[in-house]
Amino acid sequence: MPASKKMLDDLALSDGEYEAIVERLGREPNELELGLFGSLWSEHCGYKHSKPLLRMFSASSPRVLVAPGEENAGVVDIGDSLAIVMKIESHNHPSAIEPYQGAATGVGGIVRDIFAMGARPIALLNSLRFGPLTDPSNRYLLEGVVAGISGYGNCIGVPNVGGEIVFSRSYAGNPLVNAMCVGLLEAGSMVQATTGSAGNLLMLVGADTGRDGIHGASGLASRTFEDERELRPTVQVGNPFLEKVLIEACLEAARNEHVVGVQDLGAAGLTSAAVEAASKGGTGIELDVSQVPRRDIGMAPYEVMLSESQERMLVIVKDGRQDEIKAIFDKWDLDSTVIGRATDDGLARIYENGTLHAEAPVGLLIDAPQYRPSAVQSQFVAELQQYDLDSVPLPEEGAEAVLLRLLASHNIASKLWVYRQYDHQVQTNTAEGPGGDAAVLRIKGTSKGIALATDGNGRLCFLDPLVGGMIAVAEACRNVACTGAVPIALTDCLNFGNPERPDVYYQLEQAVIGIAKASEAFSAPVISGNVSLYNESHGDAIYPTPVIGALGLLEDVEQHVGVGFTRPGDLVVLLGAEQIADDAATLAGSEYLDLIHDLVAGRPNIDLDLEMSLQRACVSLVREGVIRSAHDCSDGGLAVAIAECCIAGDTGFEGEIATSGRWDVVLFGEAQSRIVVTLSPDRLSALKEICRAEGVPWTELGRTGGDTLRLEGLIDLPMEKIDDAWRNALERAVTASRA
Repeated sequence: MPASKKMLDDLALSDGEYEAIVERLGREPNELELGLFGSLWSEHCGYKHSKPLLRMFSASSPRVLVAPGEENAGVVDIGDSLAIVMKIESHNHPSAIEPYQGAATGVGGIVRDIFAMGARPIALLNSLRFGPLTDPSNRYLLEGVVAGISGYGNCIGVPNVGGEIVFSRSYAGNPLVNAMCVGLLEAGSMVQATTGSAGNLLMLVGADTGRDGIHGASGLASRTFEDERELRPTVQVGNPFLEKVLIEACLEAARNEHVVGVQDLGAAGLTSAAVEAASKGGTGIELDVSQVPRRDIGMAPYEVMLSESQERMLVIVKDGRQDEIKAIFDKWDLDSTVIGRATDDGLARIYENGTLHAEAPVGLLIDAPQYRPSAVQSQFVAELQQYDLDSVPLPEEGAEAVLLRLLASHNIASKLWVYRQYDHQVQTNTAEGPGGDAAVLRIKGTSKGIALATDGNGRLCFLDPLVGGMIAVAEACRNVACTGAVPIALTDCLNFGNPERPDVYYQLEQAVIGIAKASEAFSAPVISGNVSLYNESHGDAIYPTPVIGALGLLEDVEQHVGVGFTRPGDLVVLLGAEQIADDAATLAGSEYLDLIHDLVAGRPNIDLDLEMSLQRACVSLVREGVIRSAHDCSDGGLAVAIAECCIAGDTGFEGEIATSGRWDVVLFGEAQSRIVVTLSPDRLSALKEICRAEGVPWTELGRTGGDTLRLEGLIDLPMEKIDDAWRNALERAVTASRA
């Protein structure tokens, strides 16, 4: 019988998509079959509005070992017979409903993507967005998400080494929770997510299956929020202690030659895991859901197939070798059950106790429709781009007061309250932990290290998604370059509103173009990622927020530098600027403009050629031992960057910056492609030589030392006051409601 409107609505399938299913299947699908299609054709699994755009990303680097999209995560060669596996993924909608479990299971899911490929997870990062902390509901979300990330990550023994947190009214109804995981893979040990050949057995390993998470992919993550849907029981519940055991057991099993493939059960659960593995293997599948261990009684085949219960893996085993593989999981006290086999007819058949409940071609199930809707820039944004920033008045309060307010802004202030809840030293690889531009990890057994960072700026992408996409890549790469690492690969999470709206699709399309251009320019391919659409509540979309995770490679991990001014008497130099410009255009989308003037306007800009030269120069300066510290100049502008360096090194600064009128632009404008570095005065000639070779302008700012931050005629503040404003603002805001 034809599907009801409610069922199509639950599965986020349109009438046209249902008609296409009927036509291509040659009949009306039954309830279970429609559930399979609804999950696999969902935005979350099928990438209906983004797949045509993602083809713009190039992965031509010789370091890339797996083409993007072919496996659970991207793989990039770092030499010494080692590779890095990495991916970032969203868990936005579940975290908005139940922040602790939403964030916790987001961590669990991204970790499974990594060890499913035979890689040991070695680092976690995150990128978070919330509404203003003046609203108690946003404080509740922040506390719950942070607790979920720490509660899960700390238990599984993977260090949480970095990330970012941004607050804006744009995210008040729809927070963003993006989790990134990095794994280390030895040559020849990669496992694919495939059924292999016909006859191989499908073994379900890990937790029992319950009713949690049903319609998570098709409903919760593939449409906008509506009040009556927010309380649906679609949020999964995690068990990090089980996941820790699952990591070790699966890594051991992956080394066995009789394991053909491994796939995690994430979005759409068993449906996605089994059908996508069959598609990659070019086979069909037969599953008997009566063999699936369950923790809830009376579950129908529909519920078993669509459940998103956590800590479950699908392991494909050669026929006749199942007892040998089962013995591995028995040793780790994990349930493992053969639930089906790969077939040679290309069909997905679902049985229960011998009764056929669903039958559909694998190729049809994974062939979701693709859309390229009209893309039109919002007239409102076009007008904001033309805003006359020269007309913005100078603040009455003066430069010192503005600097203190910016340092206390929740977007700039210390995130210590957050990351001190994370274990970032477990596994003992962390050379630079949270709080700097990028985390640095040593690769044991080698001299190498890797640098990791996540970055994104929704305000800039709102004003110009093309340039904002380029800046997101540039800043993520700049952050790893500041440690001395060469950016070699990217992973992205594209967080946008409803793509069926022309203005939102314009944002998505332009941002992807920008990311693709910058990625190619930096020779840092996008090797993996995730798209999270329909991030809206009550008709309002979030800022377009592409988040970039960057991986940098250090040939000698001991040569990395941090952000802090480390020694009194060092020269402080700004790379990327021959003189300090006071062009008001650099206020576009800045933290200063938003915080002080309650205005988001202007048109951001970046020179990619200068940016590439700047990063090459910085890496060379670190490698040659010329500079002692490096910090990128971004949110808050130059004055904030200097203050952050002073705080990190517990050392003051004295210098002079010439202005021709607009001190707010000079101090707080956010021109791109700038890095603040320190060096011994006797190394200045070496800096000049490297900068000249790369064509990078520079200007001397002053010297480190003392217990004040002093810019002649503009700022003279004791370090104690600066430190207090920056260090305690976020924690005060979070804990204020408890007093």
